[in-house]
Amino acid sequence: MPKLKTRKAAAKRFKFTGTGKIKHAKANKQHILTKKTPKRKRNLRKIGLVDKSNEKQVRRMLPYA
Repeated sequence: MPKLKTRKAAAKRFKFTGTGKIKHAKANKQHILTKKTPKRKRNLRKIGLVDKSNEKQVRRMLPYA
């Protein structure tokens, strides 16, 4: 059976925690930051975890992670 290919776009966006959960960066932190409150920007710095409903799709995109 041939090797599976990793989706490189997904590999750049997702990382795995030690317990196997999938983490990602939060959206809306790139530009137009002047109108966003400091509290909102501070919370966008934190990592997000992929929802359980999407976890299977992400794992399929990263077969060797």
